[in-house]
Amino acid sequence: MHTILPFLLAMVAAIVLLEIWATKLRIAYPILLVVAGLLVSFVPGLPHVKINPDLIFFIFLPPLLFEAAWSISFKEMKKWWRIIGSFAFLVVFFTAFSVALVTNYFIPGFTIVLGFLLGGIVSPPDAVSTGAIMKFVKIPKSASAILEGESLLNDASSLIIFRFALVVVNTGQFFWRDASLDFLWMVLGGAGIGLLLGWIFVMAHKKLPTDAPSDIALTLIEPYFMYWIAEQLHSSGVLAVVCGGLFMANRRLLFLNSASRIRGYSVWESFVFILNGVVFLLIGLGLPEIVDGIRATGMPLSTAIGYGVMVTGVLIGARMVSSYAAMVATLIFRPSVAPRASSRRRQLLMPLMLGWTGMRGVVSLAAALSIPVKLDNGGIFPHRDLILFITFVVILLTLVVQGLTLPYLIKYGRIFEGMHQESEEEAAKKIKRGLKVHVHQFLKNKYEHELHDHVGLQRLLTHWEEKLKTDNDDWMSDKTKAIYLEMLECQRQYLVELNKDATVNEEIIRSQLYQIDLEEERLKVI
Repeated sequence: MHTILPFLLAMVAAIVLLEIWATKLRIAYPILLVVAGLLVSFVPGLPHVKINPDLIFFIFLPPLLFEAAWSISFKEMKKWWRIIGSFAFLVVFFTAFSVALVTNYFIPGFTIVLGFLLGGIVSPPDAVSTGAIMKFVKIPKSASAILEGESLLNDASSLIIFRFALVVVNTGQFFWRDASLDFLWMVLGGAGIGLLLGWIFVMAHKKLPTDAPSDIALTLIEPYFMYWIAEQLHSSGVLAVVCGGLFMANRRLLFLNSASRIRGYSVWESFVFILNGVVFLLIGLGLPEIVDGIRATGMPLSTAIGYGVMVTGVLIGARMVSSYAAMVATLIFRPSVAPRASSRRRQLLMPLMLGWTGMRGVVSLAAALSIPVKLDNGGIFPHRDLILFITFVVILLTLVVQGLTLPYLIKYGRIFEGMHQESEEEAAKKIKRGLKVHVHQFLKNKYEHELHDHVGLQRLLTHWEEKLKTDNDDWMSDKTKAIYLEMLECQRQYLVELNKDATVNEEIIRSQLYQIDLEEERLKVI
């Protein structure tokens, strides 16, 4: 423990420094982390890093998915559910099928089943990488909602393909009827278990006398319960966490108070940042073991790299084809919801952007590492080391090549110029104006007879939207404070109702709710 602890502390410090450097360079920090891990892995004398797939699947994956479910706009997901569903399931299946055909044809001894196994591993794009890159470019809410929604669900579909292929490799048999029933149970069972546990957790928060620290502690363990219970029942732990997280996220105002929401946001932001950083650093640090495995098979390293480049090209090509197919299908069957561009050229470039956002990461690495060394009959698992190496090459190439070029593609391709979209500043001003009118009317209607005789209420009426900047809070009597808190709750209800409008940006709504929570917490210390 005393030898590994300094190494772990050094990892966290390196993650922080690399993230600062990445922000300064305006590139996604997962790219720098992977490259740094790759370079550090060649430094002699460092501990040999052996990545346990259970560590990633159980320790890292549940909280990362849970936090993503809390961050995404469920309203936007519902609006774009057709294209999100097609990318999360149909495109993943098509990608895995393409990988299976190409690898079976070009790699000697690589069967169709092994191709599907590899396809299931490398087909899901990584949510963290895409989100980190999107911080440096401005894209419409429709595009970001599609990418975020897809990233929540594609892990489940790819892991289902991976599991079925792994069973066939082990047993040599595949029964369509059993596979169909297992597939339905994994999807429906995982979603149902997540929703049920989400409801139970919401009730627990509401019924138990919890405070902010206990609320935050419960939210930290809840995704692990969802994932573990679903996996024990042989359904999809990924879907359980996603569905349970979405259920709880949309009820956060009902079971978490303002202190729990404010403090929980900061805790989860730091927690997820460290988890993401450790995983991407481990990807780079794991290279020596993977290279040693390839050399042990006697395959030239250049040949293995060529196979990795080939599979990467197949992945990019399959996603491009799928993106343009989705655009054509949308224009034919649902033209009213198709994003509008100022020119035909830019409309044709939009699927190119979606197709170029296929960076691979955490799930692909964990799935590849979870392949057993030996089959159930005691034989050596065929091409395991090659699959691991191809997966690493895919992760590295998609992160570095696509990750570094995507912002320039969007910026210099001028893909989103001329699209009819209200700016965030204008949308925020409109929401604030509506909020001010609503609260002004609320105070006048309910406390009109007290306004002329109560100084505190008069100040509330004229300055409610600004934070108080004076240390003199004598005017805030118990009566005024009670009315102020009631007014804040009135604002929350207004914003919740306003958010039901499909044209309103949910991120701005959440920002305003966060400001109201901060104001409520400020009142508690007066």
